[in-house]
Amino acid sequence: MSLGRILTLSNGSKLPQIGLGTWLSQPNEVESAVEIAVRNGYRHLDLARVYQNQDEVGRALKKIIPSVVKREELFITSKLWNNSHQPDQVEKALDETLEQIGTDYLDLYLIHWPVAFPPGKGLFPLHPTKEGEVELDTKTSLVETWKAMIALPKSKVRAIGVSNFTVDHLEAIIAATGVVPVVNQIEAHPLLPQDELVAYSKEKNIHLTAYSPLGNNLAGKPKLTEHPVVEEVAKKLGATTAQVLVAWGVYRGYSVIPKSVQESRIKSNFQQVELSKEDYEKISSIGKDNYTRFNIPIGYSPKWDIALFGEPEEKSASFTPTVQ
Repeated sequence: MSLGRILTLSNGSKLPQIGLGTWLSQPNEVESAVEIAVRNGYRHLDLARVYQNQDEVGRALKKIIPSVVKREELFITSKLWNNSHQPDQVEKALDETLEQIGTDYLDLYLIHWPVAFPPGKGLFPLHPTKEGEVELDTKTSLVETWKAMIALPKSKVRAIGVSNFTVDHLEAIIAATGVVPVVNQIEAHPLLPQDELVAYSKEKNIHLTAYSPLGNNLAGKPKLTEHPVVEEVAKKLGATTAQVLVAWGVYRGYSVIPKSVQESRIKSNFQQVELSKEDYEKISSIGKDNYTRFNIPIGYSPKWDIALFGEPEEKSASFTPTVQ
């Protein structure tokens, strides 16, 4: 059984290029999805505290370790949620994640968002006076949180990184600490190629993992998997449109974490196809006057009143992340 292409990170860790994403999976679906994925060659699992399904992942891991795979053969990522950015909360949150998934260590731990919420008030603390808004902790800085990540015991975390960080966020934490994140997990697909961030990451040797590689329908736009150009390339290659979109990310050197809970799609997403330069450029062209970022927290319900990406939708935001 092929385990797919393996990439080497800046700390020497080996990362399987295609992983299983678990975001937006419904309750009781993830346990089965993880088991199916690992039995079919996946070794890279992407988790997060806020997905509220890490206990299910833990149940799946109990079924497959060590009978199907050894723990050291898996690459498991999880993420620090916004309500644990305060330095005294960071290791506690990690311990909670390790307990939920039933392992002694993570291969990679990421700051999920460059946004802090106050601790002890749940995952999405509501603002005491502004209806429909999450309460923000505007005092805890990204640098403080990053320093706490750096201090985590190596026995519990093999590598640390970030998620949803822009070049400005990265510059701030690197300038303050000298420690470069091993990985930045970002939204990336043909409608959001993130060229500036890709170039910066290459220069700094920060590996990019692409989430939502198939786009998504959060913005109510036509699905990328149904775009005529993607369908045309898929037909030519005898592949699914999802395989073609995963291949677009692979062509750019990312790791890619398509999410599915359906057995047939879990299997097919892992069966890599290769794009020619011509096909890659053809698919890239669909983003040319069609720029779309799907995942912008100011549009969430309840909304996060914070500007993260410099998008037009964020012009009304009251805050930008505290970095110093």
